[in-house]
Amino acid sequence: MIKSNQSILNKLMVLIDAVIVGGSFVLAYLIKFYILVKGPGIGVLPLMSYVKLLPFLIVVYLIIYLMTNVYTPKRTVGMWGEIWMLFRANVVGLGVLIIALFGIIHGRPYARSVIGIFFILSMCVESFFRIMIRSILRRIRLNGYNKKHVLLVGYSRSAEAYIDRIRKNPEWGYNVVGILDNEVPIGTEYYGIKVLDKLDALEKMVKQNNYDEVSITLSLKDYDYFENSVNICEKNGVHTKFVPDYNSIVPTKPFTEDLDGLAVVNIRFVPLSNAGNRFIKRVMDIFGALFGIIITSPIMLIVALLVKTTSKGPVLFKQERVGYHGKNFYMYKFRSMRVQSELEEKAGWTTKGDPRVTPIGRFIRKTSIDELPQLFNILIGDMSLVGPRPERPQYVDKFREEIPRYMVKHQVRPGLTGWAQVNGLRGDTSIKKRIEYDLYYIENWTFFFDIRIIIMTFFTGFINKNAY
Repeated sequence: MIKSNQSILNKLMVLIDAVIVGGSFVLAYLIKFYILVKGPGIGVLPLMSYVKLLPFLIVVYLIIYLMTNVYTPKRTVGMWGEIWMLFRANVVGLGVLIIALFGIIHGRPYARSVIGIFFILSMCVESFFRIMIRSILRRIRLNGYNKKHVLLVGYSRSAEAYIDRIRKNPEWGYNVVGILDNEVPIGTEYYGIKVLDKLDALEKMVKQNNYDEVSITLSLKDYDYFENSVNICEKNGVHTKFVPDYNSIVPTKPFTEDLDGLAVVNIRFVPLSNAGNRFIKRVMDIFGALFGIIITSPIMLIVALLVKTTSKGPVLFKQERVGYHGKNFYMYKFRSMRVQSELEEKAGWTTKGDPRVTPIGRFIRKTSIDELPQLFNILIGDMSLVGPRPERPQYVDKFREEIPRYMVKHQVRPGLTGWAQVNGLRGDTSIKKRIEYDLYYIENWTFFFDIRIIIMTFFTGFINKNAY
């Protein structure tokens, strides 16, 4: 039933897209030459010249939509994810159209403005229809119709996680009918979903019931049943998914790469492991550090004079920190405390009312001005503008044993500011919480994410209420 409904919906969407693409192209011409200006002027191609392009245009766009998976089911894809996919397909279509009109077809002065209006118009109308259809389907599924009936093979942590997400998102239209498992007693329930039978009953179950999907959620100890389960589902023509039970071992977003036909699962996706991304970030760091040094040089000069004249000792304070790939480096700050012995320095974090902090030091710590010399650390490559804050070696040795995945933060350069810091996790705050934010940053890095964090730093990151 679901497959039939999806097929009908896809055919309907193809028809709608064909009408939208063709209609938008004609309407773009009318908008340009009958609304924006008073009729086509001399040398302007007539409407029929554009109409003759419609068969080519519609076929090309529909092929591109098929190739870019615009018509694949979007039950679990968010609205903006679907619109982004549609936007990318339309950009490709626009590129093909421009190449065809201005690179292949010569001597025909097609108006570029018509092409631009067509792109905006078709994108807006297609997005509107998809939002409308998504809203209708959501309402239908919430009312109990158009459900996708799923059988789970294996009771495990991944089975529970799967059910949890289905319960939180009823608009997806999934209905888990039951679970098969050898270890958990028949009749056991998880949020009303029962264990129906043993794993050996899979073939009988798929033959007797019209399931839309079987999800293999075997626990690690039951993976011996995996191959047989897949074979049974394939033999009976049931769509099959695999939900691996490794969340407690690999609590992140793994991704698969193809190694000459061999699927290799990477435990963690780190965008900055890509050389191109690293280059972009490094260029940004160099220009950002140079700009920061030039802009803040008067402030740094004043602070240097104040530090030097108000307490004995050097202007700058250097401290060993652990950085990129676990290598140690010296991080620089304006000195905000009285000169200490090495033993005193390693005593611990600064606490409220700490007598070691100088009067000027308290101000520059509170406003984060003491961090400005780290712009030079960024310039020489020890640090980045944005990244996890670096810790001292003794704390790294301590946290790597106490906090799971702590050392992952060293897969990128440490930063002057970071996702954790702009969310208030600075100074004397939870290390575990900071690591959660650091890992999110590492796995979701983009150039624009860095820009966002830098902008947020100007509004939230300079005044540090946890700095003493």
